[in-house]
Amino acid sequence: MEWVSAIACLATLGVVVGLLYRPLGDYMAWVFTSGKDWRVERWIYRIIGVDPTSEQSWQKYWRATLVFSAVGLVIVYALMRLQPYLPFSEGMGAVSPDLAFNTAASFVGNTNWQAYSPEQTVGYTVQMAGLAVQNFVSGAVGMAVAIALVRGLARKRATTIGNFWVDLIRCNLRILLPLSIVATVILIAGGTIQNLHGFTQILTLDGTTQWIPGGPVASQEAIKMLGTNGGGFFNANSAHPFENPTPWTNLFQSFMLIVIPFALPRTFGTMVKDRRLGNVIAITMGVLFTVAYVLLTVCELGAHGTAPTLAGGAMEGKEQRFGVVGSTIFTAATTGTTGGATDSTLDSFTALGGMVSMLHMIVGEVSPGGVGSGLYTILILVVICVFLMGLLLGRTPVLLGKRLGPRELKLSALGILVIPAIALIGMAVSFAIPPIRDEIVAGMGNAGPHGLTEVLYAFISCAINNGSGFAGLGVDTVWLNTVLGVLILLGRFLIIAIVLALAGSFASQDTVPSGVGELPLYRPQFVGLMVFLIVFIAVPTFFAVLAAGPLADGLGVP
Repeated sequence: MEWVSAIACLATLGVVVGLLYRPLGDYMAWVFTSGKDWRVERWIYRIIGVDPTSEQSWQKYWRATLVFSAVGLVIVYALMRLQPYLPFSEGMGAVSPDLAFNTAASFVGNTNWQAYSPEQTVGYTVQMAGLAVQNFVSGAVGMAVAIALVRGLARKRATTIGNFWVDLIRCNLRILLPLSIVATVILIAGGTIQNLHGFTQILTLDGTTQWIPGGPVASQEAIKMLGTNGGGFFNANSAHPFENPTPWTNLFQSFMLIVIPFALPRTFGTMVKDRRLGNVIAITMGVLFTVAYVLLTVCELGAHGTAPTLAGGAMEGKEQRFGVVGSTIFTAATTGTTGGATDSTLDSFTALGGMVSMLHMIVGEVSPGGVGSGLYTILILVVICVFLMGLLLGRTPVLLGKRLGPRELKLSALGILVIPAIALIGMAVSFAIPPIRDEIVAGMGNAGPHGLTEVLYAFISCAINNGSGFAGLGVDTVWLNTVLGVLILLGRFLIIAIVLALAGSFASQDTVPSGVGELPLYRPQFVGLMVFLIVFIAVPTFFAVLAAGPLADGLGVP
């Protein structure tokens, strides 16, 4: 019966996402190629002093991205530090400097790593004016960068790749905001709360009193999922009944996480006038997502022992209203994107189930990845795959008429190496300093391989901008707040610099005449090669720490 439910959940998501793939993808392509500005957009351009008809080189696009994100980081940091003086602070005090920096870096970096309990740390003004705003704009930054790379592939002998400010504003006003309004209404209908009531005191059944928080949750929940952000309004995140009340809202939230990333390959195909390649990328994403979901469900439903058998699976740490299948479909969606939201405690998953979740992040979050970041990451992998195919077939590697020379290959190689380097170096440095190592070990919820898994997951999640937590690890320390915040920023903006440089390199090229150097990119073999390449790149890089952590835990090694 559980497997019938598992297949039904996957089929439901597949059908709905499939039906929206073409119209949503084509609509987003129109948004970024339309020559007509809306009136409200023209007002915004005048206010910020931007000429929407003036395009930027990749260097200027990169600087605009950095400046805009830096301003956002300062604003969120200031709001958290000045919280006692803000309206609707709900009696919350100023957030500590290290935690405020970590949170600001996290939300600006589309990571939404939370080393705090939101309902006990931040009031409504910080939630709405700081965190919710960054949920919109950080997701839009990722989409803008992806579109810049697509333009680079579509243009020839060009020195520009678009205008960052135009892409950012159009993405928010024409895509994220309308979808969020619709999603908010649906979530409210499903029981997600939306108010400014503050804390309400109630009398419990045993005669004690308890404070129940309120808040504008549905509006933040909508963009949290659609923008693949993941930051919860409450500490329990999407396991909290005020955020995610029912099984169908749980499936709807899983849908919101993946709908835009899965439609972006269609946007790519439409803009470069090669929809077949867009379809191939979408199929590759779908295969990886399906494999991860099936493996995760197998691990959780097949858990051994008396308690899991009686419960129908490993139910520890999972919500009864969602069950094993509701938890695995949500976890597959959140670890396959930069979502970071959780509806269950990954620390309580089976050891192998936790490893599958981690592996799903490690493969680069391209199944289907975050809004924008999934597309530009998989395009980097397409470049490498086409180059390898060219070597195997003895032909000049060409992608969409663009030759893949040393510059493109070096940038692509850096793109796949930067995240593992950031995560592993950050973790190594932390363990190399004795006082810090002792502090981290003391904060582990478990000893041995399981405790190492908690730490490894945290560093990977931050470096790759996922933001989900394995739980069990105390991360609210000055060192971890600072180091993980730095890793988030490096993982976000170094890869963006590489992507934009790659976009500029492609845009400056002329195209190869049709029929010269073409490779068979539209066959099942290319999808298989892409899947193999993604796994082959990701797993060996982390194999040593995976063997010492989740794999050793799963094999019962003390």
